[in-house]
Amino acid sequence: MNEEKKSGKIFDWPTLRRLYTFIKPYQKQFYFLIAIILLSASLAPLSPLLIRYTIDNQIATGDYNGLVVMLLVMIGILLVQAVIQFANTYLAGWLGQNIIRDIRVQLYEKILGLRLKFFDNTPIGRLVTRTVSDVETLSDVFSDGMAAVAGDILQLILIIGVMFYTDWRLSLISLATVPFMLISTYIFKEKIKDSFNEVRTAVSNLNSFVQEHLTGMNIVQIFSAEKTEYRKFKQINTVHRDANIRSIWYYSVYYPVADVIAAAATGLVVWYGAREIMHYNATFGTVTAFIIFIGLFFRPIRMLADRFNTLQMGIVSTDRILKLLDSDDFTVNNGTYTPETLRGEVSFKNVWFAYNEEEYVLKDISFEVKEGETIAFVGATGAGKSSVINLLSRFYDINKGEILVDGTEIHNYELGALRQNIGVVLQDVFLFSDTIHNNITLGNTSISRARIIEAAQLVGAHEFIERLPDGYDYNVMERGATLSVGQRQLISFVRALVHDPKIIVLDEATSSVDTETEELIQNAIEKLMKGRTAIVIAHRLSTIQKASQIIVLDKGEIQEKGTHDELLERGGFYANLYRMQYKEVIS
Repeated sequence: MNEEKKSGKIFDWPTLRRLYTFIKPYQKQFYFLIAIILLSASLAPLSPLLIRYTIDNQIATGDYNGLVVMLLVMIGILLVQAVIQFANTYLAGWLGQNIIRDIRVQLYEKILGLRLKFFDNTPIGRLVTRTVSDVETLSDVFSDGMAAVAGDILQLILIIGVMFYTDWRLSLISLATVPFMLISTYIFKEKIKDSFNEVRTAVSNLNSFVQEHLTGMNIVQIFSAEKTEYRKFKQINTVHRDANIRSIWYYSVYYPVADVIAAAATGLVVWYGAREIMHYNATFGTVTAFIIFIGLFFRPIRMLADRFNTLQMGIVSTDRILKLLDSDDFTVNNGTYTPETLRGEVSFKNVWFAYNEEEYVLKDISFEVKEGETIAFVGATGAGKSSVINLLSRFYDINKGEILVDGTEIHNYELGALRQNIGVVLQDVFLFSDTIHNNITLGNTSISRARIIEAAQLVGAHEFIERLPDGYDYNVMERGATLSVGQRQLISFVRALVHDPKIIVLDEATSSVDTETEELIQNAIEKLMKGRTAIVIAHRLSTIQKASQIIVLDKGEIQEKGTHDELLERGGFYANLYRMQYKEVIS
C-alpha cells in the first residue's frame, strides 16, 4: 500500500512503545499531565450532584443561607476546574512542542547522515512532509490524543456510575439514544479517517510539486511551460481542496446529528422526569442533574471520534517517521582513524561500482596519485568520471575493490576526518540563502575573515565581492540567484580552499565560466596545488595539459593513461578528442 495512504491502528502497541521513548525525557511532566486529566474527569460529575442537592435541599426549602454556601462551594469548584483546565492545556501543549522539537532534531540529524543514494530515490517533498507535517501531527497526539482519550473514557465511566447510583430508571432513559450516537460516531470516524488520508496524500503531493518546480523554475520558464505547470498545480490543488471539503462535510453532518441525538435524550429525560415528579417518584433536583449529566456524557463521545482520528493519524505519522529514523541507508561511519594531517596519496585498486546492482558504472578501475600530483579524468558524459570523486568522499560505497588514502582504506577513516581533507568544487554550485562569508565557512567559526579574504584574493574573487553592497556580508539569496555563474564558481573555489584540504577535486570546475574567470581559476590552481593532490574532471582539455597523469574513461573502463604529450603521440581516444576540441576553438 502507498505509504501516504496507509491507515494506522489506534492501538498499534509496537509503535506506541517506540513513541513512548520520546516521552522518557519528560516522564514527570507526562505523568503529571495524566494526573491532571484524571482529576479533571473525576470532578466532572460533581457539579450536577451539587446542583441536585442545592435544588432539593436549599431552594425547595427556602434555605437562603444554605443556598449562598452552596453557590460559594460551586464557584470554588469551578475555579479549581478552571485552574486544572489551564494546567491541562498549557502542559499538554508544552509537552507536545518539546517532544516534536526533539523528534525533528533527531530526524534532521538522521537525514544529514543518509547516503546520496537515498536522496536519489526519495522525493525531497516527501522528506519535507516527514520533517514538518508528520512531526507536527505528533504534537496533536500528545496535546489532544492519548492522555485526553484516557480522561474522556474515565469521565464516561464515572458519569454512568453516578447516574445509575442516583436513579437507575432515569439513567436507562438518558442512555436510550446512546446506540444511535455510537453508530453515528463510528460512521463519522471511518469517513473522516479516509478523508484525512486523502488530505495527507494531497499535502505530500503539493509539497513535492511545489518544491520541485520552485527549484526548477528556470527550466519551466526557459521552455515556456508556465501554463502547463499551472494547470498541473491547479489539478493537484483541486484534489487537496476537494479532500478538505469532504472532511468539512462530514463534520457538518456529524455534529448536528450528534446534537439532535443529545437533544432527544434530554427530551426523553424531561418527559419521563416530569411524570416521575408528578407521581412524587423523583425530585426537580434529580431531573435537573440528569439533564446536565446528558451534556457531560455526550460531549466526550463526540470528542472521542476526533481524538481517535488524531491518534490514528499520529500512529501513521509516527510509523513513517520511525521508518526514516530506522533506515539503514546511511553511510556507515565505523572508522576511527583521525590523522592530524594527510599527505594526499590516493589509490584505487580494482574498484567496481554500480548505482543499481549489476549495472556497473565503474569497472575494475585502478590508478594511483602521489602526494602533490595532479590527475585528470576525461571522457564522454556518463563515462564514470564524477563517480570516481563520489566514491573518494564516500558519498557512495564501492561494490568491489579498495580505495586507499595515504595507504589506509577509506572505510577505516572517521568520515568527518576524511571529508575535511577533501575539498570539492562542483560544476553545479550550490549556495545557501545566507551571506557570502557564511557560505564560505559553512559555520566553521575557526575560519577567520582574514583567511577568507586571502583565499579570495588568490582565486581572484575578492574584487567582485568587495563591489557587492555589503561585501562579504552580502546575502546571496537562495542558490546564489543574485550572482553570476562565474561568481558562484569562484565562491565555491574559495570555500574549498579556506578549509585547507590536502586533496582538491575539481569536477568540471571551469566548464561553466568565461575565459577570463577560467584564467583566474587556473592561476589560483597553479599557486595552491603545491603540496596538495588534485583530481580534475574536465571537458576542456586545455585546462589539464599540465596534469601529472590523464586517465581516459569510456563506459566505466579505463581506455588510456598517460601525460598530455604521451596520449597525443598514441593517437588514440584522447588525441581524437583533443583534435575535435581544437577544431571547435579555431572554427
